[in-house]
Amino acid sequence: MSKHRTRTRGTVTVIGAGMAGLVAAYELERLGHRVEILEGSRRLGGRIRTHRFGAHEGAPFVELGAMRVPTHHHRTMHYVEHLGLLDQVRPFTTLLSEENALLATSTGHVRLRDAPRRLIADVRASLHRDAYREETVVFGAWLAAVVDAVAPPALRTGLRADLARNLLDLVEQVDLTPHLLGDGKDRIDVHGLFAAHPGIRAGCGTRLNSFLDDILTETSPGLIRLACGMDQLVQRLAGRVRGPIWLGQEVTGLDVAPDEVRLRVGRGPLAALRGADVVLCTVPFSLLRRMSLGGFDEDKLTVVREVDYCPATKVAVHVREPFWEREGIRGGASFSGGLIRQTYYPAPAEDAPSGAEGRGAALLASYTIGEDADLLGRLPDRQRHRVVLDELGRMHPQVLRRGMVRGVASMAWGEHEWTGGGCTIRWGQDAAACEEERRRAARPQGRLFFAGEHCSSEPAWIEGAVESALEAVRAIDRRFGAGAVGAGRVARSRLEAAA
Repeated sequence: MSKHRTRTRGTVTVIGAGMAGLVAAYELERLGHRVEILEGSRRLGGRIRTHRFGAHEGAPFVELGAMRVPTHHHRTMHYVEHLGLLDQVRPFTTLLSEENALLATSTGHVRLRDAPRRLIADVRASLHRDAYREETVVFGAWLAAVVDAVAPPALRTGLRADLARNLLDLVEQVDLTPHLLGDGKDRIDVHGLFAAHPGIRAGCGTRLNSFLDDILTETSPGLIRLACGMDQLVQRLAGRVRGPIWLGQEVTGLDVAPDEVRLRVGRGPLAALRGADVVLCTVPFSLLRRMSLGGFDEDKLTVVREVDYCPATKVAVHVREPFWEREGIRGGASFSGGLIRQTYYPAPAEDAPSGAEGRGAALLASYTIGEDADLLGRLPDRQRHRVVLDELGRMHPQVLRRGMVRGVASMAWGEHEWTGGGCTIRWGQDAAACEEERRRAARPQGRLFFAGEHCSSEPAWIEGAVESALEAVRAIDRRFGAGAVGAGRVARSRLEAAA
């Protein structure tokens, strides 16, 4: 028989201790609300997960979750500053920006500095006609390089069809001279070209067009990282929440009643039933649909079922020494192709404390999404790690040397118990459909509110989690204002500014 607990009166119960839940709890308290957080797992942070190869200061680490922040994501940057982390901000060197990194081509791996001729030849060979200007083919080559590295298989195939169909025809009508780069004019500023001539996006298929903003953002120069690890955002936020944060408290049922929300916490005979005045649910809908749900209207149940999540898999390797630096690779990433797709190198250890020598280095050996992530993610950990090391060894034979590898860690978000997916995707939907899904996902059910990147206009980014949290906080406060006159008024004013 289930245990019963008394109702938590006058308290906002937040489900989930990821960025959305922590931001919401912190801001609600600043407005004068009492808050508690229930987190099903035994850790904070949700899809922010910094893996450290050792507990000592200066231990090498890799981001198995969120690893970068675009500088134009002003809400996230606000919390970086507000939490005292500005001194930890460093540039994030991304794909196609490190000259000595490697790029997979039809003839094998080549250095980025040597790649243009091969990439251009590969694209020319895939076209049905050879009448395009050289600079048009240069555009096609570098767009294909970006998409091949970042996108899942279906979008990579779709790009080839788009190039052959009409994308290059549109680009052929544009003066590309201002966007060509390099002494040989054999590179192109893809970001600048799309910004200056947005009309050429009409040549992209619907799925590619809807994914293009993410592709361009992920490979833009305007990205930052935290030298201390992204988990410090989580830890500092959690440290400022005064109410209790209960770990290992899995919510398995939600029942919306007129004057409360009834929660089922736990499973089987040890499950507890409790009432709550106001609840903010920030867990992914991939988890929400596993719960027993009552009091939801049909449209809400439909959108809970419909929100789509893209799997993502990351594999990190701890090695004896940063062998890539001997090849001149100073951070950035290689497009490794094959199963492992993207390989990210740490920046040189300019922030390492004294005595850090001998602790080795860590690299993100494989970052995959979509079907590529499923292939690796569904393998047992040991087999997944072996596959990645074998393939990484073809690009970097040094990793196969005896004693080089000290440890391997990975995260398959598509298979993970507490996410069931990497992030929300809305590929193939136009802007109006994306906004409609966002609105439906965020719409409350009585006293039950929702937040998380799936409820935002920036899915797949920390910015989306923060945006949705602030929106939910404003909605809760408008309806159940705590009435704090002084501090609450100041906090409300600051909250509006942050939004």
